[in-house]
Amino acid sequence: MRRTFAAGAVTLLAGAGALAAAEPAGAEPVAHPSVVTASVAPSPKGKVIAREPLSIRERPTTAARYLGAVKPGSVIELSCKKHGQTVQGNDIWYLLASKPGYVSARYVKNLTPVPLCKK
Repeated sequence: MRRTFAAGAVTLLAGAGALAAAEPAGAEPVAHPSVVTASVAPSPKGKVIAREPLSIRERPTTAARYLGAVKPGSVIELSCKKHGQTVQGNDIWYLLASKPGYVSARYVKNLTPVPLCKK
C-alpha cells in the first residue's frame, strides 16, 4: 500500500514538472484551473440597532414567512439591498449573506456600503 502511494506521488510530481517545463522560457506564467487567483471582496456589514431580536423574513415584507431572528447588537453580513414594505419610513430591506432571508434596514446601521440586489 505504501509503495503504491509513493509511486502515485512521484507520478503526480513528475506531471506537475512537465506542466512547468512546457511553458516557454521568459513567458508569463499561465494560471492553471486548479489555482484560484481572483480575490473575493468581503461582504458588506451592518449592526442590528433594534431593541429586541430582529425578525428575518422570507421576502422583504413583514407579512412574509418568519425564518428566525438576529440578536440586538449583532454585526451581520449583508448580501445586497432592495425596496420592499415601508417600515417606519424606510422601505429598504437587506438580503443576508450568511443565511436566507431579509431584515428591515430600519433596524440595521450600515457599517459598509451595501449594493442594490440585481434582481
